[in-house]
Amino acid sequence: MKKVLTVLLVLVMAMSLFAGCGSDGGTENESVKVGILQLMEHPSLNTIRESIIEGLADAGYVDGDNMVIDYQNGQNDMTIMKTAAQTFVANGCDVIIAIATPAAQAVLSETTEIPIVFAAVTDPVDAGLVDSLEQPGGNVTGTSDEVSAEMIMNLAEEITPGFKTIGALYSSGEDNSASVIAGLKAYADAKGLKVVESAVTNSSEVQQAAQYLADKVDVVYSPIDNTVASAMAVATEVFNSQKIPFYVSADSMVADGGLATYGIDYTVLGKETGAMVAQVLGGEDPAGIPVKKMSDMSVYINQNTADAIGVEFPQAVLDRAQVLGE
Repeated sequence: MKKVLTVLLVLVMAMSLFAGCGSDGGTENESVKVGILQLMEHPSLNTIRESIIEGLADAGYVDGDNMVIDYQNGQNDMTIMKTAAQTFVANGCDVIIAIATPAAQAVLSETTEIPIVFAAVTDPVDAGLVDSLEQPGGNVTGTSDEVSAEMIMNLAEEITPGFKTIGALYSSGEDNSASVIAGLKAYADAKGLKVVESAVTNSSEVQQAAQYLADKVDVVYSPIDNTVASAMAVATEVFNSQKIPFYVSADSMVADGGLATYGIDYTVLGKETGAMVAQVLGGEDPAGIPVKKMSDMSVYINQNTADAIGVEFPQAVLDRAQVLGE
């Protein structure tokens, strides 16, 4: 009996060595292994992940059929993300999908061989992920969610014209936010406007940073910043109480209380990312797959927030906007 148990134990251990990227769906012979590392749970990021999986299905890769997905939530913690990336590498994933810049940076720090496809990275060059958008080089490519500060502030001029001072609320730890704020300053310089910055290092600092700005500015702008996005409730409470228009950079941030944005459709971005992952799984080298920027953009406005701060949207904005918060 001991000999039989020993043989069974050896077989179980051997089988575990061939398990698919942390998941028990499918087999190695039949399935490709895909690791997904998401910065944290958040409506926009969740939409991206779900749409990536839909995009892969459209290309013929179905989880539990011919694909095994190991999804890991990074909890906005670099240590957790690096550990997840190490697990993906140890399990021999065929491709790793990284949602948001810190997740992509964490994965790249652990492998320069396994293909990486990122999603929702605003400035992948500045973040050190690719050599250029046209020729990424290395083992990385993906989709960018860049929307310039100028585009959103032009929308702000339509909705609340006449502002002179712009508050910039962002995280100092997110490379993408810093590059977008540089664009905001360039816009302000060209228009003769003033920018007052209030940077945070974590979501617990957002309320104090918002209060600092509320006494000093006419409007506030925030880039696609995961730290601020996770604390929209406290930020909007401060700005609404002071009747300060808060312009943001993602539809989910508008849904969470921001006044308006000119932003991308994250469902489209996710499906485009899924299609790029399928290209890589089909044998294409990510080094030669250009980073894709989204051209499908919409205006998003929050009617509840407008009512709370006494703003009336111009008809020209209403005619082309998707209205949230009604």
